[in-house]
Amino acid sequence: MNWPTELEKYMNRKIKYLIWDWNGTLFNDVQLGVDIINNLLKINNLPQITYNTYRDIFTFPVSDYYKKAGFDFSKTSFEVLGKSFMEQYEKRKYEMNLFEGARDILELARSKDIKQSVLSAYKHDTLVEILNHYRISEYFESINGLDNIYAGSKEHLGIELRKTITFDKDEILFVGDTLHDADVANAMDVNCVLISNGHQSAEKLKANGNLVLSDIRELKNFI
Repeated sequence: MNWPTELEKYMNRKIKYLIWDWNGTLFNDVQLGVDIINNLLKINNLPQITYNTYRDIFTFPVSDYYKKAGFDFSKTSFEVLGKSFMEQYEKRKYEMNLFEGARDILELARSKDIKQSVLSAYKHDTLVEILNHYRISEYFESINGLDNIYAGSKEHLGIELRKTITFDKDEILFVGDTLHDADVANAMDVNCVLISNGHQSAEKLKANGNLVLSDIRELKNFI
C-alpha cells in the first residue's frame, strides 16, 4: 500500500462522525486481558502465553481466541471460562486507564463539532458504567454495547447504528483495534482506521490492507 497516498486520501476528507471501539482503542486494557487469560490457563494446568502471543491470537468471536490459547471446551465450557474471565475483569478494570491522548482526541473532535458514538462488544450496562466512571460519556451521542458478557460479534449493533447516522460514508470514520472492527465498518459501509497498540498486532491488522496507525494521537491528522 502507498501509505502517503492513502493517508492523504483520508486527511482530505471532512470527517463529521466518529464511531469508537472501546476496549483496546480508547481503553488500554490489553495487559489486563493477558493477565486474566494467563490466570485461567494456570488454573486449567495449561501453558501461559506472552503479551505478543496474546496480540497475535486474539480474535472475534472471543471463543475462537480461547481455543487458540489452548482451552478445550470439552473439559471446561466457553460459558464457564467466559464468566470467570469477566468476573476477574470487572474486579480489576479500574486498575486500567484510557490510552494516553484519548481524552485529548475526544475533546478535539467535540471542539470541531464532530459527532461521536461508542460501539463495543462489551456488555452494554457495564460499558455505560465505565464511560461514566472515566467521565467521558458526555462526548458520545450514542453508546452501544452487547446484551451479554461473551464478546461475540457487534456487527448487528453497527448496522442498526448506521441507520441512525445521516452522513455519507466518507464523512464517517470507525476507529478500532481489531480486524473485527474493520469487518463491522465494512458491514456499516463506513471508512475505518485501526490502531495497533490494542488487542491485535500491527502485522495482523495490516494483513487485509487496512489503514493502521500506531497511536490514537495520530488521529489529529484526520479530524
